[in-house]
Amino acid sequence: MTSIVRFAPSPTGRIHIGNARTAILNWLMASKTGGQFVLRYDDTDTARSTQEFADGIATDLDWLGIKPHRVEWQSRRFGRYDEVADKLRAEGRLYPCYETADELDRKRKRQEARKQPPIYDRAALKLTEEDRAKLEAGGKKPHWRFKLDGRVVEWNDQIRGPQHIDTRSLSDPVLVREDGSYLYTLPSVIDDIDFAVTHVIRGEDHVVNTAVQIEITQALGARAPTYAHHSLLTGADGKGLSKRLGSLSIGSMREGGLEPMAVVSHAALLGTSGNIHPCADYAELVEGFDLGKLSRAPARFDETELLHLNAKLLHQLPWDAVKDRLPGDSEAFWLAIRGNIEKLSDAATWRDVVKGHVTPVIALEDTDFIATARSLLPPEPWDGTTWKAWTEAVKAATDRKGKPLFMPLRMALTGLGHGPELAQLLPLIGRDKALERLF
Repeated sequence: MTSIVRFAPSPTGRIHIGNARTAILNWLMASKTGGQFVLRYDDTDTARSTQEFADGIATDLDWLGIKPHRVEWQSRRFGRYDEVADKLRAEGRLYPCYETADELDRKRKRQEARKQPPIYDRAALKLTEEDRAKLEAGGKKPHWRFKLDGRVVEWNDQIRGPQHIDTRSLSDPVLVREDGSYLYTLPSVIDDIDFAVTHVIRGEDHVVNTAVQIEITQALGARAPTYAHHSLLTGADGKGLSKRLGSLSIGSMREGGLEPMAVVSHAALLGTSGNIHPCADYAELVEGFDLGKLSRAPARFDETELLHLNAKLLHQLPWDAVKDRLPGDSEAFWLAIRGNIEKLSDAATWRDVVKGHVTPVIALEDTDFIATARSLLPPEPWDGTTWKAWTEAVKAATDRKGKPLFMPLRMALTGLGHGPELAQLLPLIGRDKALERLF
């Protein structure tokens, strides 16, 4: 079945790893079925929504490799929402209520004190036209609630399995505020109908909303989409991520030098039955995508694990995948250093070792050894065999072997006690620089 899915961020901030996971799962669904991915900006909150945040979301999705087939803005569809709201009013499914927030709060507290469920008592339905006219003449403006059927709503969730919610346990939801602005629920349902959305893949915090949205969808004479609610992310400590969302924004990850496919691989495979491993592109993820592989258990996001995954991805990338981002470097350089970096920016360290100035680190007891090694440096041209030939000659002349042989040479040539294989690095350093550092 060809699917139409949607990702619906509010442009009131930047997306973080939790949002990105939802977007990626939707993108995989669309790619798997040859379907469409709709980016829908939920910008009905016109006071907080900005073009800057919308542009930032678009940039983040593009960096993640997600290219929407369609972009929609809820703020441009108010006329459509008004039309549907008027229809529901005419049918008695959307009814006016006049209680203030304080009055509703007092009602809830009384219900809780009486051990009653804190749901709206539908008192507004008992108001006569005269009552409503009097309230409005006194300056009160109504908010509008959808009258639920009060029945068991069932659906087969593609991740959680068979679900059912008795809407008698829910308050009739407010769909329109006193000022005429819309809450999330009604515009979302209308958009899903109008855009022919087939699958709604989102976080499990929307499970209860689903029963309400199914009732509204059916009240509008439409068929509800297929729902799939994935678990929410927690930190490595099992706690929520909400307090650290700034550092976990996709923009921060991009600016921090992470590879987009490392983030995508981590987000797509987290909480599934498969092992988390780096994928160079979407092809492998699309092929193996199956909502049934997602666990209902909370998925733990670990920044350290993501960094390790980023390193693994870089270690396997061919030169063609990075050459445009490493101008002035060579394939030989990349193959030499890729196994020793966590982020592509780390290449700068080894570029300095190869092309820049290095302060040799030579212990006093190694002075004569280094002098001997310098005298035995072979003439150029150098290749992958030079290091072995040279160290064999130095070993024969000094009777050193193992770490006492190799470590002083590494420290002198690179100034560091770790790094790429010197068999690959030495030809890149060249004889002139090697002579300068072996003094």
